This record gives sequence, C-alpha cells and structure tokens, in this order.
Amino acid sequence: MFHFTLGAGRATMLSYTSYLLTAAAALLVTCHALCKCPGTPGLPAVTGLLGRDGLRGQPCLLSLMDSLDIELNNDLVNLRHRISRLEGVLALNGKIREVGDKILASNGKEVDFESGLGSCEEAGGTVATPMNEEENKAILDIVKQYNRYAYLGIKESETSGQFLYIDGTALNYTKWHPHEPNGKGAEKCVEMYTDGSWNDKKCNLRRLTICEF
Repeated sequence: MFHFTLGAGRATMLSYTSYLLTAAAALLVTCHALCKCPGTPGLPAVTGLLGRDGLRGQPCLLSLMDSLDIELNNDLVNLRHRISRLEGVLALNGKIREVGDKILASNGKEVDFESGLGSCEEAGGTVATPMNEEENKAILDIVKQYNRYAYLGIKESETSGQFLYIDGTALNYTKWHPHEPNGKGAEKCVEMYTDGSWNDKKCNLRRLTICEF
C-alpha cells in the first residue's frame, strides 16, 4: 500500500473547488426560490424584487427554472468528476502528462503489476494504457524521464498469445518489439521499453508505475 503526502498546492486547489461547489449549490437554491408560483400548495409567492404579489398574475417560470436546474446539476457532476481526477493526479505527486482526454502521472515507484494497479485505482485511475500512437508517445515521455521500463494496462487472456486491455476488451493498437510477444502463456503482463516498444513479461517483476485518469 502506498501513502502519498501533499503540499500546500493541493490544499489551495481543494479550497477553491469547495468554494465553487458551494457557490453552485447556492445558485441552485436561488433558482428554486425564484421559481415559486402563487396558488400552488406549499409554494408561496416571491415578494420584494417582484412586488408584494410576487409572481401573482405572471406566467409561471417553473419550466424555465427546471431547465436551468438540470443544466446546473450537469455542471456540478462534471465539476466533481474533474476534481476527483485532479485529486488522483495530485496524490501521485509525480510526473504528469496530458494527452487527449487522459492525464498520465507517475510517482516514480517500481512495483509488481498488481501493486501498481492497486495504487492507480486507489488514486482514482488505472494503469496507463496506450490506445493510439499519441498516447504511447506520452507514456514513453515518462518512461524516458525515469529511464525505467513500465507496465501497461494490458494482460494476456486465457488464450495463449492473445492480449487484451485489463477491462477485457480487444486491443485496437499495438507497438510490439520485433519477435514479441513470445512468452507463450508464461508472461502474462506487458511492459514498455525505453524506446516505446512493448514486450510481454511476467507480472511479479518491479516496473515503473504510470497511471492514467
């Protein structure tokens, strides 16, 4: 099990994002308040800004406000998702790369495949898995910085020689080193060399941990 320590940067970011969530929640409450329609049980008229009679005699704004509520709720969900990803990246407190919709990060530790997968999942991600040439190059950048081979999020299936993503789906991109894979069922994991090519390897060796979020 890995334990990570965070500096003042994360505390500042969390304080700021907490403020954003609070402000968004307050806006939702305001929308509900403005949407009160007179004559509806449990929904008193709004007074003050709209006069003593509130919205009495005016078209009800419920439909509009409900639409705004849905949009704000979607924004909150997206914001929470981004905060979760950023927290995971900060927790690794190491090298970071962004490629497409993915964020790649490493804590510089070398562990076996299962330990690396566990630390990535604990941080809210998974083991880095290149699905195209651009992502492979981004992972390679981190591999080169540490000058260490790294496990990828790919494993051999029950069928010898057939490799799949760790979620069980078929590979849509490969970068095998010449004459690889050649483990014939004895090497279930996949590592990246420092030239970006892949090699099948046993899963109990110590390799660089690179996660994606």
